[in-house]
Amino acid sequence: MLNFETVKVRNVGIVGQGDSGKTSLVEAILFNTGMTDRLGKVDDGSSNMDFEPEEVRRKITITSKLHHCEWQGHDLHIVDTPGYTNFLHDTRGCMRVLGGVVLMVSAVDGVKAQTQTIWKWAEEFENPRIAFINKLDRERSDFLKTIDDMEKSLKAKAVAVNMPLGQEENFKGIIDLVRMKARVFQFDDKGTYQETDIPADFLDEARRLRTLLLEACADTDDALMEKYLETEELELEEILKALREGTLTGRFVPVMCGSASKNIGIRQLLDYMVKCLPSPVDRGTQYGTNPKTGEQEARKADRSEPFSAMVFKTISDPFTGKLTLFRVYSGIVKSDSTVYNPNKDASERLGQILVPEGKKYKPVGEAVTGDIVAVAKLKETTTGDTLCDGAKPIVFPNPVVFKPVISFALAPKSKGDEDKIFSGLQRLTEEDPALTVQRDAETKEMIISGMGQVHVEVAVEKLKRKFGVEVVLKEPKVPYRETIKKKVEQHYRHKKQSGGRGQFADVHIKLEPLPRGSGYEFVDAIVGGVVPRQFIPAVDKGIHESMRKGWLGGFPVQDFRVTLYDGQYHSVDSSEMAFKIAGSMAFKKACEAASPVLLEPVMIMDITVPDDCVGDVIGDMNSRRGRVLGVDPQGSNQVVKVQVPMAEVLKYAPELRSMTSDRGLFTMEFDHYDEVPSHLTAKLLEGFKREADEE
Repeated sequence: MLNFETVKVRNVGIVGQGDSGKTSLVEAILFNTGMTDRLGKVDDGSSNMDFEPEEVRRKITITSKLHHCEWQGHDLHIVDTPGYTNFLHDTRGCMRVLGGVVLMVSAVDGVKAQTQTIWKWAEEFENPRIAFINKLDRERSDFLKTIDDMEKSLKAKAVAVNMPLGQEENFKGIIDLVRMKARVFQFDDKGTYQETDIPADFLDEARRLRTLLLEACADTDDALMEKYLETEELELEEILKALREGTLTGRFVPVMCGSASKNIGIRQLLDYMVKCLPSPVDRGTQYGTNPKTGEQEARKADRSEPFSAMVFKTISDPFTGKLTLFRVYSGIVKSDSTVYNPNKDASERLGQILVPEGKKYKPVGEAVTGDIVAVAKLKETTTGDTLCDGAKPIVFPNPVVFKPVISFALAPKSKGDEDKIFSGLQRLTEEDPALTVQRDAETKEMIISGMGQVHVEVAVEKLKRKFGVEVVLKEPKVPYRETIKKKVEQHYRHKKQSGGRGQFADVHIKLEPLPRGSGYEFVDAIVGGVVPRQFIPAVDKGIHESMRKGWLGGFPVQDFRVTLYDGQYHSVDSSEMAFKIAGSMAFKKACEAASPVLLEPVMIMDITVPDDCVGDVIGDMNSRRGRVLGVDPQGSNQVVKVQVPMAEVLKYAPELRSMTSDRGLFTMEFDHYDEVPSHLTAKLLEGFKREADEE
């Protein structure tokens, strides 16, 4: 590292919706700061940041990447984050450790649901924000409409710091509203421009926006407000100081504009990144918990403090091993030193400390407060863990939790690859905590779950590329259940005599339904010893075994009570096995007579969509047997809360994307089991029987 003072460090995330130009902006930043000698392009696959084969093919950012650069004597750690719904979990994980963010907004598309989600996270993590309105050289771009969209959708006070010099095919550059000068660009990818006076036909609009800028700046300080009311003007340094104050306190969001792919407006954005966004010192003290005492601990952003850091990302590779990325909150850590992981109660030996530079890593001797670095081959540490000085332990909270929204069953293309599949997927889940893998004990399937279909498909592609294993994705089996609807009594006598000691057990049971979600109850109502005490658990065990495969479709039976109230035994031929068989058979006969029904899992979903899509989503949910519980406004979007059977939404993620032009988001979790409508039950049971015959 270049060993900058902590106040000169900026940890900045480039965030925003998919296709807003985030990676193009990072490429332009790296080019303008001399970190690269060419302007990388996403469209032609020459990007320095989107280098994974899956990213190059799809032309999207799938996983966050890090780089660093120097600008005006400041050290900038830049994080290029994903913007598509399937991969936003990675963005949230990075935002936990950032100082501030640059919010990218397309002047063509405006604010999408993803932008609103990211904005909420920035508020949650108290990340100061500046905005960059991109793509002003494209058709249908509209700067003022985009600012208006930001204010309505994000509830943000957006303050223009510059404005476009023309739009669409007439876009020529930007107008600096602070200095009231125009910058006319040559469109040579080098960011070359000529500073001129503002053309007459843009002057009125520039004056109007500058007035709004000065009013916002004056509002940050009483003395400034008094001066502005008297003179209607502020000095340059006063404006810049007020812009920083307004950004850090969240009073307003400075808005810049340009074209990232054409390298227009990037140097001006860099100026405001160092002027307005916070250093680690500005972010203040970090708080955590002492793992030994449970008391609150504090760490100032100071090199003299004990070392502490948060692990926010893990990269797994079959050749280089595991790379752990962390942000240093306090103190200094050197290569080849030992640190403590309080989450795992383990000491970790650090090897060479590395600075991320896209797909490359530069070795350095130490990392200091504010740095973002990586180390290889830590044994115990995973994403979300804290690393610290063992003599001064602290655990930082990790609020980054995601619930998968889609699942698939995995099957190997080649027999015998099951172990390799599971091993490879375990490595991928280390890298991507939002990806989960489990074996369903009920269906015997290996289930992979993620944040969307593309998320899972990318994981499968990585599995093949990195670990040489190919799999087939299938729709997972729905975990149906069975229950009963009426109370019955049943008797079963198990008697077997074939020479020598025989088998005898006689049981009388009462089977009755319980409220949904009650599970299973066994009641021992035997009196007078008609069934000896030692055989009663065997009856319960027999029922347990039978309830795992119910009467209708072979699914577990739930929400019922069995009362054992009578029976008989033989002093010689009775045994635990005999009573277990008798209990099992009595339960089966009782189920058949008790009006068995099929139950299906019902999910509860929160679907966030633009206003114009609400009717389509509600209509679609009604067609899926969903029940709309309510619609709540959220900026320019609406949140539709609905209960819907799992079987109807196994592949909802791509369907919502298509329905809303990729402007919708949803969360989903299990809510309860409910009875399958009778007209569907027969069709389902026929399908289950056909599957069983095929197997």
